[in-house]
Amino acid sequence: MMLRYSAVLLLALAPFSQAETVLLTLHNGMKVLVKEDRRAPVAAVRLWYKVGSVDEHAGKTGLSHALEHMMFKGTKAVPAGEFSRRVAALGGNDNAYTNRTETVYTTNIAVKNLNEVLKMEADRMTGLNFSDKAFANEMDVIREERRMRTDDSPDGKLWETLHIKMWRKPFNKAPVIGYMSDLHKLKAADLRAWYKQWYAPNNAMLVVVGDVDARQTVKEVEKLFGSIPKRKLPARNGEFERPSEARAVQAEVYAVTAQPIVSLNWRVPAAEKISDEMPYALEMLGLVLAGTDSARYNKKLQRGDAVALAVSAEYSDFGRKNAIFSAGGLPNGQTTPEELKKRLLAEIRDIADKGVTQEELELIRRPVETSRIFAKDSVRSQADTLGELEHNGFGWQTEDEAVRRLLSVTPAQVQAAARLIAASPLTQITVLPKARQAKAAEGRLKTPETPAAAQENEAQP
Repeated sequence: MMLRYSAVLLLALAPFSQAETVLLTLHNGMKVLVKEDRRAPVAAVRLWYKVGSVDEHAGKTGLSHALEHMMFKGTKAVPAGEFSRRVAALGGNDNAYTNRTETVYTTNIAVKNLNEVLKMEADRMTGLNFSDKAFANEMDVIREERRMRTDDSPDGKLWETLHIKMWRKPFNKAPVIGYMSDLHKLKAADLRAWYKQWYAPNNAMLVVVGDVDARQTVKEVEKLFGSIPKRKLPARNGEFERPSEARAVQAEVYAVTAQPIVSLNWRVPAAEKISDEMPYALEMLGLVLAGTDSARYNKKLQRGDAVALAVSAEYSDFGRKNAIFSAGGLPNGQTTPEELKKRLLAEIRDIADKGVTQEELELIRRPVETSRIFAKDSVRSQADTLGELEHNGFGWQTEDEAVRRLLSVTPAQVQAAARLIAASPLTQITVLPKARQAKAAEGRLKTPETPAAAQENEAQP
């Protein structure tokens, strides 16, 4: 539970250390979460802004990601390039990422230099000051990033095609990095306006985990950030799309790849509260299929019959309200994409019809539980996990409960998840080698292909 204008002091669950975790909301609406971990003199800092590509509009895609880049281009107090240079000089490292729902700035630092990092973060929350020239130069970098990660990447083309085909609303379809056509049209003024709209304390959460005094750190945070005025935030897009409204779709796209890639995807329920059962069952289904070396896809399709060079299956949130279950793989040289799709689907249908055994689940639970335990050994992992839970409305203190619920999923629940998948509309995306496209065109036309024809199987916004 969060109380406005007052601190909530909560003891962490490790009685041997008496470590304290502090969650509070400043008067300006900014959330602060600090967890003590005294095992090493380091601190992990995460500053979350609740803005991503699902908040954007047609014609202006890529704004959130582009602004993330520009946040390193300086303020009056910390000129362009100085933020990262100063962090490195202090013995730390920093980075940032943007996804569909948030933009997050990450720094890992020796705890004695923590306040320097916090000062710089507070400064760029209000003082971003980039030039038009710096913007133009950085947009060249971003367009090249798009070419490398999407246009010239088989996986990038797959995922962009998938979301274009799977979703109805434009901001759900759009890639986080933006469409190339929009990246040529964005102006410096667009990013400055986006910054003023969304980079406000009441749209931010600061997470610090490490060798700190939680209460003292909170006082320092309040000094640095507390005087920043809150802003009225824009209305958010209604991103929710009902799984029941999904339709079956099949698409092909060509890319520079030696082997085809197949991807099977279903819209499924997203987790709205920590006690929702189906998301855990879907996550466990993904683990049963491809979570470990003993999982079904790995054992049967990759090693046993060797029809796949690689396999995957997972449940993942998509935005704040939507979720996807995906399965896929790379067929070997003697297996066609259609044959591999049939084998991937057959395993899901087998679980839907016959279920799984308790012993099969135990083989999955042990490595999952072990990995979650080892994650607690890293202040970076703790900061990321606690931040995600709190930022998405589940509460930082639900971490152990979420793991407990995942590990307690029953065979009947996994079977119910498989039945849900088997009965849901399927979005199939197949990435084919570009060499096949050229060969097919030569066989059809016997003449050079026109630009329009060359694009007929590619995803379009």
